[in-house]
Amino acid sequence: MNEAIILELVKARLGISASVRDFYLTQIIKGVISELTDEKGIVLETENANHLMFIVDYSTWRYSNRDSMDGLPRHLQFRLHNIIISSGGGLSDV
Repeated sequence: MNEAIILELVKARLGISASVRDFYLTQIIKGVISELTDEKGIVLETENANHLMFIVDYSTWRYSNRDSMDGLPRHLQFRLHNIIISSGGGLSDV
C-alpha cells in the first residue's frame, strides 16, 4: 500500500493541512497495515479502493480515539469482516 497516499487521505479526513503530525499518523497507518496483514492475514491489494479506504478510515478512527476505551465502531467491524471474507477468510494456503 502506498503510505504517502494514505497519509494524505487521513490528513484530509481529519482536516489537517500541516505536516507536524505526519510522523505520528504514519506510525498509526503502519500499525493498521501490519495488524491487517500480520494478525488478520489479509492480503492487501494496492489497487483495491475498498482496502485503501478501510485503512484510511481505520487509521482516522485510531487517531481520533486514542484515549477512548470504546471498541471498534460497528461500521468498521462490518467492513473488516467483509474484507476478511473476500480475502478468503484471512487464511493463507490451508
